[in-house]
Amino acid sequence: MTKPATETVAERIARILCRHQVEVIFAQSLPSAVILAAEAAGIRQIAYRQENMGGAMADGYARVSGKVAVVAAQNGPAATLLVPPLAEALKASVPIVALVQDVESDQTDRNAFQDLDQITLFQSCAKWVRRVHTPQRIDDYMDAAFTVAASGRPGPAVLLLPADLLRAPAQPAVLPRTSCLGRFPLDRTRPPEEALDAVARRIASAQAPIIVAGGGVHGSGAAQELMALQHEASLPVITTNMGKGAVDEFHPLSAGVLGSLTGPRSLGRHSLPLMEEADLVILVGTRTNQNGTDNWRQIPASATVVHVDVDPTEVGRNYEAIRLVGDAAETLSTLRKALGGVDLTRRHNQRARLEERIAGFWTAFERDRLDVATAASGPIRPERVMADLQPLLSPDMTIVADASYSSMWVIGQLRAPAIMRFITPRGLAGLGWGVPLAIGAKAARPQSSVVALVGDGGFAHSWAELETMVRMQLPVIIIVLNNGILGFQRDAETVKFGSYTTACHFADVDHVQIAKACGCPAVRVEDPRDLADLLTKSLDAKGPMLIEVMTDPQAHPPLSLFASMDAAA
Repeated sequence: MTKPATETVAERIARILCRHQVEVIFAQSLPSAVILAAEAAGIRQIAYRQENMGGAMADGYARVSGKVAVVAAQNGPAATLLVPPLAEALKASVPIVALVQDVESDQTDRNAFQDLDQITLFQSCAKWVRRVHTPQRIDDYMDAAFTVAASGRPGPAVLLLPADLLRAPAQPAVLPRTSCLGRFPLDRTRPPEEALDAVARRIASAQAPIIVAGGGVHGSGAAQELMALQHEASLPVITTNMGKGAVDEFHPLSAGVLGSLTGPRSLGRHSLPLMEEADLVILVGTRTNQNGTDNWRQIPASATVVHVDVDPTEVGRNYEAIRLVGDAAETLSTLRKALGGVDLTRRHNQRARLEERIAGFWTAFERDRLDVATAASGPIRPERVMADLQPLLSPDMTIVADASYSSMWVIGQLRAPAIMRFITPRGLAGLGWGVPLAIGAKAARPQSSVVALVGDGGFAHSWAELETMVRMQLPVIIIVLNNGILGFQRDAETVKFGSYTTACHFADVDHVQIAKACGCPAVRVEDPRDLADLLTKSLDAKGPMLIEVMTDPQAHPPLSLFASMDAAA
């Protein structure tokens, strides 16, 4: 009689991942014992080329799927490359569990190959970091990692796994665990009813209330509740950069994204007075960060601020506020019920005038940008690219942008036709994450179209992942805006110092040939009249495509930082 094989700790980890409904793991074969066990258990490995990009793939996957993403890496230099994407996830409130191999237990602090103090390494970029020392505790620690990642304000949790531990026999759990902890938010809390009743009365009596919706609305899955609140209480809504897509921007009470996009040819140039005149500002799921408030200048000092956020430390961080600490979806749902008990006549009486005013903002914006959005000659204006992409948007599509100008073109020039996802790395805004975020988003929703907009500067950080996209059969439409420069760097240095460094200009790079070398179809576009048809055909084809658009190096988004420079032009 053959004795049954003993389950190893690595195999137990794979079984725990299955219990938490993990379907994919972003890895590069390491820790080998875990990945072999995971693949044997039916979990798909999406094998990245570099850990920085793999972490960003996990980020995009979590944002779109509503599930805790899992990324894995080797110890040493591989682990250090996970720091940037985990830092982005920490700031952007994205739940990721990172499984990182560590050296053999008896080799710690002996200068073993690729040994490093990985607890200290990850403490600045994760909510929680632990090393597992005994096989008996693996169930406890794995569940703790998922709990930390998915509860409260979501974020990354790191579990360090010594190589010898993974080979060791797993021990029976003293207290068996059966719960699935793989979706977020794990818990949905809400403020006291009396606090919500008081806010409902303030909304009813305010002269000029406004909602500012941030990325926490998406993280909570609160978009439908927000739209219902907007409609039922006749409240105007603007969003932050990360909040874009939380409301239908064609709703007559939606005034788009504000933040720092208030320069010439911007929507914010016209909608800013709506914020400046507000006497009640309702913040929902926002960190009130620098970009989202244009250097903390936009919320009037005279306004009463109500702040809804799951993180109690964010409420009141930059603006003293009435505290509504809780999950955004649960809090807004209960607030809607409270509003049913107050007289909203003032809100409804003001609605027609508000709608007319907001419609005027959009009309003026379209008029201001008409010349660049319809420009028929090269080099191509990015506004023209956005104008041709606009009619192709659909609610099930995901639009991803890299950091810097790519994010600003997407956020400021596209108009969400419904609740939908726009993913931008605005936690730390690191260049190069556009392509891997898009790959992760595609893994989360394989049947839905994903379009990534990246600049040539950011794309250079991540073009190796084109091979990953093709090999893993995760087709994304990648639009490379090639202007041959680091645009923001050049323009910011010009504004601040009157000149810019030699690093801002690149040599000519043929991104089409790079893509084709990786097996991805690609085309270069120099005539703007070719764009619309090419975009339509690329989306209809359902396969990967890289579209290199030769864009105007003088174009930049209408940021407030450049308003004086633009006025002088």
